[in-house]
Amino acid sequence: MDLVKGAGLDREPAERSHDPLAAALGNASLIGVGYLMLGRIRLAVATTLVSVVLVASLVWGARSGWAEVVVFLWWVALVVHAWFLAGGRRQGAVSGDERLVALAVTVPVLLAVGFLRFDAARIERTVTEARQGGDCVRALTALDRVSFGHRVADAPLTVRGERSVDACQRLRTAEQSLVSGLTGDTDGLKAGFDGLASVLADLPGHEKMVDTALDRFLGGLPARDPCRTVAVTDWLRQRQPTNNALDRATEVVARTAPAALVGCADGLMAGSEWEAARTRYQQLLDQYPGQELSARAVEGVKQAGLAIEMANVRSLLDGPTSTRPEYCTKPAPYSAAAPYTRGRTNRALFYGDEEYTKKLPAAWRASDVTAAVLIVCVAQKEYGTTVRTCPYENKLFRQFPTNVAFRKIAIPVQGYELRTGKLVFNTKVQISGASCPRVLTYTRYTGLVDIGPPSEVYVTASDANVRAAFRSLITRG
Repeated sequence: MDLVKGAGLDREPAERSHDPLAAALGNASLIGVGYLMLGRIRLAVATTLVSVVLVASLVWGARSGWAEVVVFLWWVALVVHAWFLAGGRRQGAVSGDERLVALAVTVPVLLAVGFLRFDAARIERTVTEARQGGDCVRALTALDRVSFGHRVADAPLTVRGERSVDACQRLRTAEQSLVSGLTGDTDGLKAGFDGLASVLADLPGHEKMVDTALDRFLGGLPARDPCRTVAVTDWLRQRQPTNNALDRATEVVARTAPAALVGCADGLMAGSEWEAARTRYQQLLDQYPGQELSARAVEGVKQAGLAIEMANVRSLLDGPTSTRPEYCTKPAPYSAAAPYTRGRTNRALFYGDEEYTKKLPAAWRASDVTAAVLIVCVAQKEYGTTVRTCPYENKLFRQFPTNVAFRKIAIPVQGYELRTGKLVFNTKVQISGASCPRVLTYTRYTGLVDIGPPSEVYVTASDANVRAAFRSLITRG
């Protein structure tokens, strides 16, 4: 018997109809909202994990345009897959609630991405202008605004930004080294130029920033201390060309070095560093012949040479005048001294035995080596030519008088012309004087017994006798 089924009891439950547009919009958020709307929880979780991995690799891994294309294609695939999974065009069901939910999730995401990409473009434009203007400060200030959101929305921006950050950090370090280099620190100069060169080689697009850093360094020349300037220009002059923008640094050398060399040499002269001063004056003449400061350098070489000679002479004459100095065995010239000239008073400095030379007129004696013509080295006196022999009573043997020979005072002297250091006389000056006085005063004892006068004695010389003996040496008769 046929039974009548109750209404609705013989029908299969109908599948729920989904809105394809709502599903597609939901998946456009990249977090599987569309799959959740379709009840595909596992699929939603799996695709969300894939999205997280792709975004993470975009932010921290392959931050390139190709990585962005991959993420975009993944986004398109999610949208399209959700659309077809929900029935596509064949499905006519429309759910306003689902669409509102999808829009509520997806629109903020898309707006945020759009805004962040727009802001990233503005940042990049600012950085580009800063690079082209050589302004690291402006570039770094703009890049400080880059957030995690910018990295997600425009990952390649972070790569370009990091390159600019790297360039500016290298340039800052290089400039610090160059500032040290301006003090004459050649290691700092090398480190600074190596840093600039590394930016040119490794980070194309930052050439203007390198130029700005180099300009700041070159603007510090000349330094206040000309000797420091010379140290810098010497290093730049010897630097091997690298065939890039850094080679223009050599242009400052010809403009700066000549004045620095003369200024440095003048300072060294003032500090009595004559050898170093002469080297700097001569460097100007050798490296920049015909330069307008050449005449000053020529005079500087001359004056430094004279100062060196004078210092050498003074060191050889060092010590009291009562002793024979090293100069007497190792004479040296002082080119600025007057020549030893016939018929004029050639003032002299006397060294050695002063018993008789101290009696010479002041007009014959130089007060200092700078006023001297001669350096006269005086040895101990000895007996010279016999002038007269006279008998004197011998108190021990009165019947046998003692004959006493009166002899001139012979003084060995060597005279050196200070201007050339050459020996101009090597002789014995013989001083005449009175002889055979009525009473001969002497001191000669053997024990307590007076054995009589000596057999020879010196004549008694007056100041006039001393002057007469030395006159021909001083006036070169």
